[in-house]
Amino acid sequence: MSDDLSGICPDRFAPVREAMADQFAQGLELGARFAFAIDGEVVIDLWGGFADRHRTRPFDAQTLVPVFSTTKAVASILIARAVDNGLLDYDQPVSDLWSDYGQAGKEAVTVAQALSHQDGLVSLLEPMAPEDWYDWDAVCGKLAAMAPMWPPGTASGYHPTTFGYTAGEIFRRVDGRTMGQALAEDFQKPFGLQIFIGLPEAEDHRVADVERPTAVPNFGEITPIRRAAFMTKWSAPGPRTEAAWRRAEIPSANGHADAPSLARLMGMMACGGTLDGRRVLGRDTIEAASKERIAGQDLVLPYVMSWGAGFMRNSSLAIYGPSLGAFGHSGWGGSCAFADPERRISGAYVMNRQSPDLLGDPRSRRLIDTAYSCL
Repeated sequence: MSDDLSGICPDRFAPVREAMADQFAQGLELGARFAFAIDGEVVIDLWGGFADRHRTRPFDAQTLVPVFSTTKAVASILIARAVDNGLLDYDQPVSDLWSDYGQAGKEAVTVAQALSHQDGLVSLLEPMAPEDWYDWDAVCGKLAAMAPMWPPGTASGYHPTTFGYTAGEIFRRVDGRTMGQALAEDFQKPFGLQIFIGLPEAEDHRVADVERPTAVPNFGEITPIRRAAFMTKWSAPGPRTEAAWRRAEIPSANGHADAPSLARLMGMMACGGTLDGRRVLGRDTIEAASKERIAGQDLVLPYVMSWGAGFMRNSSLAIYGPSLGAFGHSGWGGSCAFADPERRISGAYVMNRQSPDLLGDPRSRRLIDTAYSCL
């Protein structure tokens, strides 16, 4: 079965290839790709399966995959660059940069608190049409006027979609570009990274079909906050066309990428800010972005979480390998990208058959843990 996988995998990492092949043999995958980098160099890049539900189009080296909330790691890196460039500070109030945001008890919320899901804006509460999410200015206006669902700074509650609007608006106000534009200009063009927030129409033919989960995720007790985050008719964008979804820039949810590009981008975070030999971020900024901002039982996710400034920290999850200092983000259905500065390792997993696991998909964990075991 391993002969059906393509890509690179040195002999020392043969167990990774065997593990991935076994996942296909068990029927756990439709199409998938796994990349693992050491010192910023991708040493494992394996892919296989199909890019479409009818199994007529191979999942190949050009395939792009919707990575959903793994996009938040990319957005958090763009914010870190703005910090590194002196455009903002993690500890300054959001209202310094976006005055309308300082309403309804949010005037003291800092950039770091907003990025670590502490500002209490888990979703928009007033009924609306799901397609209203495509109106950026309207959504940001509603978020600015909204009262927090709990006292900001006292707890975290994961923001599935609104995170991208808050982070994106902060970035736009200090940088002048949208996150999608900055990603294209600062990372796609100079480094060849195949990561998009707002996918050009010319790339549509590369996108894999997504096969939805066959079961509902286990959220635990359905509280009003969890219901608002995930379970209203308007909690996620839709039901516009697939093309409209791809063109939109929603930095929390609709990134499209391949695994080696995500692994290289996170490798920059693992290797002191250097990407392809070029310094992109300072070490101090990486430490500020990844350090713990709040820890404890999350009010939305049914887990004890440790949050950095937009990053999930491995110290409370142990889903990104054995290093407690690793950090990254995971996306709906199983995708993930992570950085491990202690060992200068990074990695990413993308797939188009989604599982119901909210975090720590067993497929990605097996591949990551197997790769580490080969070191």
